[in-house]
Amino acid sequence: MWEIIQGLLGGFSAALKPLYFFYALAGTILGTITGVLPGLGPLGAMAILLSFTLKMDATAAMILFAGIYYGAMYGGSTTSILLNIPGEAASVVTCIDGYQMAQKGRAGAALTVAAVGSFIAGTISILGLTVVALYLSDIALRFGPSEFLAIGVCGLMFLIRMTGGSLLQSLIMTLIGMTLGTVGIDFLTGAERFTYGINDLGQGIEFLPVAMGIFGIAEVLLSVQEKAVPKKARKVRMKELLPTRIEWKRSIPSMLRGSVMGFFMGLVPGPSPIISTFVSYFTEKRLSKHPGEFGHGAIEAVAGPEAANNAAVGGAYVPLFALGIPFTPAMAMVLGALMLHGLTPGPNLMKEKADLFWIVIASMYIGNFMLIVLNLPLVNVFVNILRVPQRILMPVIVLLCLIGVYSVNASLLDLLLLAIFGFIGYVLRQAGFQVAPLILALVIGPMIETSLRQALKISGGDLAEVVFRPISLSLYVATLLCFAVPLVLKWTRRRHL
Repeated sequence: MWEIIQGLLGGFSAALKPLYFFYALAGTILGTITGVLPGLGPLGAMAILLSFTLKMDATAAMILFAGIYYGAMYGGSTTSILLNIPGEAASVVTCIDGYQMAQKGRAGAALTVAAVGSFIAGTISILGLTVVALYLSDIALRFGPSEFLAIGVCGLMFLIRMTGGSLLQSLIMTLIGMTLGTVGIDFLTGAERFTYGINDLGQGIEFLPVAMGIFGIAEVLLSVQEKAVPKKARKVRMKELLPTRIEWKRSIPSMLRGSVMGFFMGLVPGPSPIISTFVSYFTEKRLSKHPGEFGHGAIEAVAGPEAANNAAVGGAYVPLFALGIPFTPAMAMVLGALMLHGLTPGPNLMKEKADLFWIVIASMYIGNFMLIVLNLPLVNVFVNILRVPQRILMPVIVLLCLIGVYSVNASLLDLLLLAIFGFIGYVLRQAGFQVAPLILALVIGPMIETSLRQALKISGGDLAEVVFRPISLSLYVATLLCFAVPLVLKWTRRRHL
């Protein structure tokens, strides 16, 4: 415990320095804007800014991305409540009752409950991240290639199962991502793989042009195609922001439940901020003394899900920091930023670069406080961002993507890959495919390959020794149950019909 207190004190002393404080502020503001703008989301913002983090140190990049992630969760709730437009996928559930509250003249109360719920959830999840990540990293130091192979395989399998949509489509995206990860020079033999005589492909297909193409360029193409119908939001006055005593009494237990639930869901591979909101919503409806109000402006239906999606962000950082494996697409972006700085997250990084970990943790606290201080008074300002014409906004996003990709390696091939994956991302999303598994597989795939080959080399080619180690076997069994149990339940229901 003393180690945690010392680490936090050191983290706060560094995070309050002007430079890091500025990046925390910039991240929360950019994140809120990102959340307000429908479709872009934290993934798009992180992808666009990924290359620009090269101009910062690794700690500043982590602070910026953490602020964007937290800010986007809150920004999405603003337009959900005022305009019935979910700026971020994790705010879809908030539309149901948040907009109904706005129609009844309680928009200010809904916004305040969402902000306070986000702050409480952020605080709880950061505390959980601090304790769980440190504990897990100590255990992870004893892991070998077999265990990391199992974690990587299980992470991808859970992701395929929980992404939503077609299981086959998710599997196809994962296999494509893993295939892209094999391009380049084999780290063991030095042989070129799938380069087709193109020397620049020897270093492999870079994460940056793929991510920026799929989440940046593709989003621009989709936005241009859709004809947005402008909506006018009613201005929220400062005096309307204070909920009543009854609203506080009904919402605080929901915030606490959503915080705990969201944090633990963040530890599970998949789009945890989105899944946690639905789980929280149905939990609150089941526990509520007023279930008939759900769908018509129940305050608990705003407080619980908004707390859950913010808490899931803190939970998602645990496997990245402790194990070095991203369980969500946004964490893959954070991993990409670290790798651009020559750092590989995991237990060794937490020991060797403890200052980075504690400064980021402290900045998360500061960023959460900034969100509640800035966003409520400036709510009308952020909503007005929706009035920026697409003909101005979209070319700016494309320009940032082009500059960002080219500035890293000054490679024309990277620009070509950006265009190709932008078109591929557009086509896939038009066809109903979830592209997140492709990005995660591109990141985790090489880790899985490396761990497998190292484990086989250590075991002398004995696959049984790789699979049947206690921790590895437990993870494989858990993955098997994740796929088998739903199929058995489905088969049982059919038999009873």
